[in-house]
Amino acid sequence: MLDKKAKQKIISKFKIHETDTGSSQVQIAILTEEIKQLTEHLKKHKHDHSSRRGLLKKVSERRRLLKYLQKEDKEAFNELAKALKLRIAKKMIEDEDARQKIEDEILAKQELKAEQAEEAENERAEAEDHKNKEDEE
Repeated sequence: MLDKKAKQKIISKFKIHETDTGSSQVQIAILTEEIKQLTEHLKKHKHDHSSRRGLLKKVSERRRLLKYLQKEDKEAFNELAKALKLRIAKKMIEDEDARQKIEDEILAKQELKAEQAEEAENERAEAEDHKNKEDEE
């Protein structure tokens, strides 16, 4: 658990505006520091399973906040990841890039199918018009 002074120092370093205490960036920075402290504690006390559970909760909460920040403000996400030296952020960026690539491929395939369907419809309409003209003659 962080003491008040350490928490205030983190808040002042990562705050977005003057009265900011709860933005995603601040929460992620605080969680990161708590995770570091718990990790050090667990290196000394390997059988402290309740602290291990708390660590896992904090890690998952930080991951959720990072995902949210990445989705809402990529630039702030990248700056924060760099400032906190987060390894997980690199993986999240790679995952997001892969997801975006797959999404783009799916959209391209859908557009191609739509174009093919439109061409087939135009050919069918032309064939029908041609048949109607022949019937009139």
